[in-house]
Amino acid sequence: MNKTRHHLVYSILVLFLCLIGCKHHQEDHMKAHPFIVGQLAHYQEFVDLHPDFAKAFAFLSDSAAALSPGRYEIDGDRLFCLISRGAAKERSAARLEAHRKYIDIQYIISGADEMGWKAVKECQNIDAAYDEGKDIEFYRDAPTLWKTVPAGSFAIFFPKDAHAPMTGQGEIHKAVVKVLINDRKEK
Repeated sequence: MNKTRHHLVYSILVLFLCLIGCKHHQEDHMKAHPFIVGQLAHYQEFVDLHPDFAKAFAFLSDSAAALSPGRYEIDGDRLFCLISRGAAKERSAARLEAHRKYIDIQYIISGADEMGWKAVKECQNIDAAYDEGKDIEFYRDAPTLWKTVPAGSFAIFFPKDAHAPMTGQGEIHKAVVKVLINDRKEK
């Protein structure tokens, strides 16, 4: 009986230490990767983050790769997609940008986008003041984090996330779905 009790206490202690370690590991992961990066094949994990994310990811899955550069309406100004293709720039040429009205889902169709990130609340040097019509503001601050997002993957940037996209080497073909933050208004 004593041996069984010892084994049980030991098991509980190990479980407790694992839980503490897992919590610290999750906190460390959030510090290292403060914005969301995922593979389009697993987008279902993220649809609960916003009522229009399911539509946005369905569009990316079904249509984005076959479209030419331009703007594509999904649900008017509430939800639309911008397809682009262009040469990546070096980190030194990257400018942090942020949006107030829209969430960006940036999906890499081909190439790899090495995206810079910094929390908007930490940005100190405005490069171009907020343009409400274009929903964009630029900063001269340097990103605090760089993350390579390969083809078939996406990054999600909320208004709290200043980001420097289109960085790396070679050509980047991508789709950016703009998702209006405000919930749908009743008519």
